[in-house]
Amino acid sequence: MRIDILTILPRLLESPFADSIMKRAVDKGLVEIHIHDIRAYSTDKHKKVDDYAFGGSAGMVMAIQPIADCIHALKAERQYDEIIYMTPDGERLNQGICNRISLQKNIIILCGHYKGIDQRLRDTLITREISIGDYVLSGGELAAAVVVDSVVRLLPGVLNDETSALTDSFQDGLLAPPVYTRPAEWNGMRVPDVLMSGNQKAIEDWLMEKAIERTRQRRPDMEKD
Repeated sequence: MRIDILTILPRLLESPFADSIMKRAVDKGLVEIHIHDIRAYSTDKHKKVDDYAFGGSAGMVMAIQPIADCIHALKAERQYDEIIYMTPDGERLNQGICNRISLQKNIIILCGHYKGIDQRLRDTLITREISIGDYVLSGGELAAAVVVDSVVRLLPGVLNDETSALTDSFQDGLLAPPVYTRPAEWNGMRVPDVLMSGNQKAIEDWLMEKAIERTRQRRPDMEKD
């Protein structure tokens, strides 16, 4: 998988992909992550990438030219399955979206800034708009890192145990059940006997029961009709 991220603050994206699972995925050749500085494509002598909004609205708007030129340059080299714009008014990210994106081969992620990008870019070049929640960040970089992390961990070979991602919260419409590790007893509290019984059917039934219970308690909005 190849992911191209367009940003005006490339240094913000250095750390999220420099360690742990993301770094291993890159080192294994399972994903390529390329970060592009939008300013490098600006034809303005001062490398400006924003301008005033028509209509007198407060705040600046990201200009068309450098973004469009960057996207067109990338599209001239390969075909992209999705061009994603990170924006607070996009569809809210969920596990289903992550699953679908993980099946793509090449994607572009555009990080918004200021009051956003010119609407004409959204109308013509953007294929999907994603939000990570109902709040506003200073820019789309952290949101883009969230999307990349949530997608890359699903790629075959990224996690040491490939079944691990399949039991994460939200994969089956439920929150994950509680988990335990050694020691079997700590401060007078024991691991539930069923988890040490060796009875796989009983364990699976218990895990499902606890997943449903936790979902009802913490996320009743997720309950299926």
